[in-house]
Amino acid sequence: MHDSLFQPLELGAITAPNRILMAPLTRGRADDGFVPNAMMAEYYAQRASAGLIISEATGISKEGLGWPSAPGIWNEAQVQGWKGVTKAVHDAGGRIILQMWHMGRIVHPVFLDGEPGVSASATTAPGHAHTPQGRQDHQQARALTVADIARVVQDYRTAAINAKTAGFDGVQLHGANGYLVDQFLRSTTNLRTDEYGGSAENRTRFLDEVLTELVDVWGADRVSLRLSPNGDTQGADDPNPAEIFGEAAKVAEKHKIGFLELRQPGPDGTFGATDVPQQDEHIRSIYSGPLVLNSDYGAEDAAGDVKNGRCDAVSFGRPFISNPDLPRRIAVGAEFAPNVNVPQTWYFPGPAGYIDYPTLEQEEAVTAA
Repeated sequence: MHDSLFQPLELGAITAPNRILMAPLTRGRADDGFVPNAMMAEYYAQRASAGLIISEATGISKEGLGWPSAPGIWNEAQVQGWKGVTKAVHDAGGRIILQMWHMGRIVHPVFLDGEPGVSASATTAPGHAHTPQGRQDHQQARALTVADIARVVQDYRTAAINAKTAGFDGVQLHGANGYLVDQFLRSTTNLRTDEYGGSAENRTRFLDEVLTELVDVWGADRVSLRLSPNGDTQGADDPNPAEIFGEAAKVAEKHKIGFLELRQPGPDGTFGATDVPQQDEHIRSIYSGPLVLNSDYGAEDAAGDVKNGRCDAVSFGRPFISNPDLPRRIAVGAEFAPNVNVPQTWYFPGPAGYIDYPTLEQEEAVTAA
């Protein structure tokens, strides 16, 4: 029924047995100190039938992480915690890469001992930050100096080395959704007049420098990139998305990365406007590697877009929350199980709405009993 989704795919050096990828999903279940735990290992292992798991966004440094109970990858305790996760996924026959996250101006000072977050320029995100003390207004970020930028690039390198030690199969650079890389790309958040600002080429310089380090650590065929070439996302926007995201695609092509993932929300998308032209066709004309599309897909349209060549694979987010065996359900044409207590259980601590969703086989066993 959906045969196009069940053909193997080479994502650089990673062979995906199917084209149903698990998209990165922030779930907020890490222990104190942003340390991954056994419950997270169980959660990811339950979903190991995905063609490839892209981990939840993971902080590359204390400076870059501003989400309660999200995981990090900058110290030994975090590396050891992730080792349990990658082992569980591999033991279950799966593949998992680490999504590398610096939130930039989205990090509230409460996470930084009162110091401001950092960004391409001294700007303030709209809305509120999620903090351990509840929702708080975003604060103005400090513009990174050129020396700061070099330090942050090295933070990415260190995190990439840690990800290799932790047993991941590769890494993905989070360049989407209004976080730090995206803040450099878009003109409303990048007001710089030096070599990192102004022209589209200059605004991709930070992206280029980070990818250079990731490729040096991992090899290009185990590095990927996520972009969100849509409208406003957390206050980051650009009047000419085709120009800036075309330039970003050129950087991806230059490095010959393993694959490129685009987040392009549908009508009910979480981030960003949907009233702008989709950029995937434009980007596909520039980047020659595997293209993965994400957001608001069902089985039918995912199979159609892979079959007609619009993309090579689809990454599913929310459906994987309540359907740990999503590829199996798609294969047999079963309905997707709905998310319950949404959105409370997306981010609340504990197993409810996290590791307690049954597989189709378990559901059928209960029905038959």
